[in-house]
Amino acid sequence: MQLKVIKTDGSVEEYLHTKIMGTISNALTRIDQPDIYAAEELAEVVTYFLYQSQNRRSVTSSEIFSIIKAVLTETQYEQAAVVLSERHFERKLKRSRIEVVSVDIKELADAEMLCNSGNVDSRSRWEKSIIVNDLVQKHDVSRQTARMIASMVEEKIFNMGLTLVPASLIKQLVLGDAAAVLHAQRQLQVQT
Repeated sequence: MQLKVIKTDGSVEEYLHTKIMGTISNALTRIDQPDIYAAEELAEVVTYFLYQSQNRRSVTSSEIFSIIKAVLTETQYEQAAVVLSERHFERKLKRSRIEVVSVDIKELADAEMLCNSGNVDSRSRWEKSIIVNDLVQKHDVSRQTARMIASMVEEKIFNMGLTLVPASLIKQLVLGDAAAVLHAQRQLQVQT
């Protein structure tokens, strides 16, 4: 039985042990204790717990996050749990501060519209799930690939430090990252 994960946006995807391992590995690296063996072992504990607890068929992403933090805290990696929590809340804060503005910037006058876009109808909160759903529904991209592309775009937006993001920029970032990911997938298929 494959465990299903209910994401914060309500979407459902299959549980991936490798994501848990990656999360733990990243947390250990952030405290200057990179240890892939420890990450593998701790991820095994999380996965075992999830599959053995009450014969569940689904789990929320926030439950998984709590279990990872508990496993880190109960081992010698309490600082990794703290760093993981801080990163989680930092990303949540960044998401809450970003607004998408329905402006197609092609020239300087359009850029001025971005800054003067007091119209509430033209603004919306940043939600990477919108990118995911668009790629899945309109372009027949797998949900897993769409989530990867949306995460890449989100990371670029975060790194830019923008709070007002034109929809046209998001579209260009999505197209660029989608092209790179799809090209890489094709290359992998050719090699196998």
